[in-house]
Amino acid sequence: MKKCPHSTQREKILAVAISPVATELRLLDASDLISLLRFEYYGNLSDLVASAAELFFHPGTVNFGLGGNYTLEWGGKPEVVLDLEIKPRGVTVYAQLTLAEDHAGIEINHIAFQDPSADPDENTRFLEKSLRESRYNVNQSPQALAG
Repeated sequence: MKKCPHSTQREKILAVAISPVATELRLLDASDLISLLRFEYYGNLSDLVASAAELFFHPGTVNFGLGGNYTLEWGGKPEVVLDLEIKPRGVTVYAQLTLAEDHAGIEINHIAFQDPSADPDENTRFLEKSLRESRYNVNQSPQALAG
């Protein structure tokens, strides 16, 4: 995607939203992810992404995309890149999630708004709201059982 002033802000919004999923995926062994990519076991990768996402997002919001990539060199640290499709209500984001030893990053390749506004700031606010609404609300304190 051609970078514009709104790209950086949207990537930050997406990074905050997707960070718990990235944290879950980083619990997997890098060699397992690399072997799944190398041998094109995309169904297995899709299941792993869905399992990581189902803890935080409504079903179908975060999906494995069409593939990925990896970097693995002698003496170097592995890095895995997974294509993701993030589909909260009213918007589809095609992105690449980079997983490394001690960090993760997200890069947006394309965003498609179902009903885009002429104002890019309004679209950015809509993206943030839509991502927030697609998450499970885990910040509420549990209700005490009456007994």
